[in-house]
Amino acid sequence: MPQFFLNKRLIILLVSVIVLVGLIGFSLRERDNISWPEQFGKDMIGFGQSLVSKPVNYVGGVFENLKDLQNTYKENEKLKTRLDELVKLETQVRDLKQDNDELRDVLDKKESLTDYNPIQATVIARNPDRWQELLTIDKGEVNGIKSDMAVISSKGLIGKVKSVNKFSSTIELISTNNTKNRISTIIQGEKQDVNGWIEGYDVEKKQILIKKIVNDVKVEKGSKVITSGLGGVFPKGLVVGEVTDVQPDQYGLTQTAYVKPSADFYHLEHVMVIDRDMPPPEEDDEAEGDAQ
Repeated sequence: MPQFFLNKRLIILLVSVIVLVGLIGFSLRERDNISWPEQFGKDMIGFGQSLVSKPVNYVGGVFENLKDLQNTYKENEKLKTRLDELVKLETQVRDLKQDNDELRDVLDKKESLTDYNPIQATVIARNPDRWQELLTIDKGEVNGIKSDMAVISSKGLIGKVKSVNKFSSTIELISTNNTKNRISTIIQGEKQDVNGWIEGYDVEKKQILIKKIVNDVKVEKGSKVITSGLGGVFPKGLVVGEVTDVQPDQYGLTQTAYVKPSADFYHLEHVMVIDRDMPPPEEDDEAEGDAQ
């Protein structure tokens, strides 16, 4: 009896294998129509694949979007850095252009200085509380700077040396309200020149005040103003500015001329200190040539 059941199991196993192989062969052959069990099986397999693939694709898309967002953020940071560098570069180019133009003006001005020696200097400090009064330059006693020397920019007169240190100096601008800072000037008229003194600065109008002008002399608007050379501190011919208005004083005895400065007292970087005691280098060279 057991032997029968054993043979029966073997027979069932063989029949099952034969049926399975037959089904496989039947499914692999090319047919236009497939049976409904095959259709059902394939539909179930496709449905299961769709259930698995959609969440997987969604999660994969999320991670891919996060990666793209991260790459976009990094690229944005790089672009911002390059933009900052571009702004810095543009600022440097603008500053260099301004320095170049100003130095060119200084060199042109230097060619006309025949009766004194210019000492070129750079502004290194300004007091915010006294912006219109004082500034500090990088030249001092070792460079031959002395008190009361005139100081000019490429546009015109700006002030004089107030105090001198070993390697730096303090400059007092003519835009200060110090009435003791008197500078002798000449107002160049069409018919005659008029003498006057710089004695103050109008902060509201931002103009120099030239006082002590005699009342019977007509001063025309637009007249150029230069230093007269009187007093021995400021050489003659330094440009001061242009007359914009003339008003009588409160007693009607003298006149006061309002002069728009040629120099810009606010933006100052390169200046020149005027040394009247030393002849220009060109004169020294000519003297040596004559001696030989």
